[in-house]
Amino acid sequence: MSRLIHTLAALAVLGLAAGCSSAADVDEASVAGADSRRASPAADSPFWVDPASPAAQQIQMWRREGRAQDAELLRRIADEPVALWPAGEIDPTPTVRAATSAATAADRTAVFVAYNIPHRDCGQHSAGGAADADTYRTWIGQLADALGRAEALVVLEPDAVAHIVDGCTPAEYGAEREQLLAEAILRLKQQPNTKVYLDAGNPAWIRESSKLVEPLKRAGIANADGFALNVSNFQTNAATKQYGLRLSGDLGGKHFVIDSSRNGNGPLPGVWCNPPGRALGTPPTTDTGEAVLDAYLWIKRPGESDGTCEGGPAAGQWWPEYALALARNTGAR
Repeated sequence: MSRLIHTLAALAVLGLAAGCSSAADVDEASVAGADSRRASPAADSPFWVDPASPAAQQIQMWRREGRAQDAELLRRIADEPVALWPAGEIDPTPTVRAATSAATAADRTAVFVAYNIPHRDCGQHSAGGAADADTYRTWIGQLADALGRAEALVVLEPDAVAHIVDGCTPAEYGAEREQLLAEAILRLKQQPNTKVYLDAGNPAWIRESSKLVEPLKRAGIANADGFALNVSNFQTNAATKQYGLRLSGDLGGKHFVIDSSRNGNGPLPGVWCNPPGRALGTPPTTDTGEAVLDAYLWIKRPGESDGTCEGGPAAGQWWPEYALALARNTGAR
């Protein structure tokens, strides 16, 4: 898969917004109403677990329906920290503040994905994004203000740079996009405790990592904490890490993070959208064993559809049976 599809979901949960990667329309009421003390992230993870996630709500539903075994399996997703994708169509402030408040109370770091660049996903499954450059600047400013002084990590614009490189995004939008990304990094980095990782695709997409170097530089990678890889994809940790190390070397030792949410069984050749037989990957952690690899993260929300393929619902919608399959295919932790 060269294109990411994420959470364009209209869930009555913690609305998460993502795109060709993962979209999520986060409902601030569900976040604000969640008791952060109920979150129980893995001991080695500094990241916040959303106790009102789609997986957590599904567990409660299945327990009421007598599906206790399935509910228990789904804890493999619900008990882990997963990124939030604030919706681009609305002011992200209430959602982001609710999440950062809960994370701060739990002494954890909240993970977000900013996915609202104009001409997003070049008209594919997660098409959309801000109407124009000024609208995007306003939205990024609102997101940054809402982060405040909280400990936060932002993955910036999945697909945006790689779609410039592969030509999917029309050439006339390239310079503006790179400028908007560079400005977004600077704005987000004004928040004292926010880390920013600019998305850089995956090793099966832009196979020659050197092709990303100049576009990433023009997009302001020098001012970011690093880059993100494998968002909403299934490439193995080994392949992605090797790719990241090469790209890091070309960028003067820049750090990176890897989305390991669904790569436990690696990719399925020829199928990038809702491939069957996949499994959860390495749980979110900063214990990577590699100096420039800052974290394995669950950026794509496991169980949210990649799009209307392989029997799935629209991109970003919660698909409980796919989530259950991911959990079932994953060995006990």
